[in-house]
Amino acid sequence: MKSFNITEFIRLVVISLLLLWGFFLVKPFIGILAWAVILAVALFPLYKKVRFVFGEKHQKKASTLFSIILVTLLIVPTYSAVSSLFSSVNATLTAIDNNELKITPPTEKVKEWPVLGTQIYDNWKSFSENSKQYTIDHKEMLMEKGSAAVKSFTGILGTVFSFLLSLIIALIFMSNATGAFKTASEFTNKLVGGKKGVSLLLMARDTIRNVVKGILFVALVQAFFAYLGFKFIGLPAPSIFAFIVMLSAIIQVPVTLVVLPTVFMAFSIEESTVTATVFSVYIIIISLLDNFLKPILLAKGLKTPMVLIIIGALGGMMLHGIIGIFIGTVLLAVLHQLYMTWLSSKADVVIKE
Repeated sequence: MKSFNITEFIRLVVISLLLLWGFFLVKPFIGILAWAVILAVALFPLYKKVRFVFGEKHQKKASTLFSIILVTLLIVPTYSAVSSLFSSVNATLTAIDNNELKITPPTEKVKEWPVLGTQIYDNWKSFSENSKQYTIDHKEMLMEKGSAAVKSFTGILGTVFSFLLSLIIALIFMSNATGAFKTASEFTNKLVGGKKGVSLLLMARDTIRNVVKGILFVALVQAFFAYLGFKFIGLPAPSIFAFIVMLSAIIQVPVTLVVLPTVFMAFSIEESTVTATVFSVYIIIISLLDNFLKPILLAKGLKTPMVLIIIGALGGMMLHGIIGIFIGTVLLAVLHQLYMTWLSSKADVVIKE
């Protein structure tokens, strides 16, 4: 039996404390770094094509142009949606504070809604007629809830900043892709032994790209075009409805079920039946867009159970906020793929000491 060595014990304690210290230093940035890695892996093929078009002599110009376009396409719409949502909530709070809040009364078309049309019309009309008195009677409660909503929007703006920071880090990763891949390969080889780490790393890379293209990208496309439709028809708080569309698309809930209420609302707030009908056809097409895009973008070999997608999206949102929706979805998809590969492999993966 090996004798107790105080030197080895102290060495182990010191190393453990240093690792623990390092973990707590990095902990606030784990979500940002994870999203940066996901963005870098997913966008690198496009980044590589842009650099190839510009040639070897103009690599810096290509990187700069790619960065500007990427920030414009991703950050500007996100900030615009968040700021418009913040403005609408702020305007509502101002109206409540001044006892001037008014709810738009329903049109007669609401009565034509199937099953509950008449009941919805009566309640809606009653509330719109008494909305001013209601806000006066419940002013403190509404202001308290509204203030909490404003504080949550501050968190959303923080998420936008985190997203921008992740994008900058991802661009740094992509500009040093060769070195980053070499370091990651050496780490995974050390972790699992032999040369198996590279194959697992490549599989994780392909899984990330497939999930980002087949699930996250499709969800963002649907949410963006849905937002344009909601904005066109004059739907109140279009950003909230667009966010619900995006979340539903990510967790694989049929988007058609989510947008159906907006169709009924369109016929109630829009005087022109033709305009409301055009919007309805448009938004239904957008809700079915994933049935066309997913077979094209999603690899056939990737079969992540829907329950894992849901857990990843919701768990990620609870852990890292809105940005966690994307991180959790990708992470659990990668872990599932690694697990399935481990089960199907003939040789056991041995972790070296």
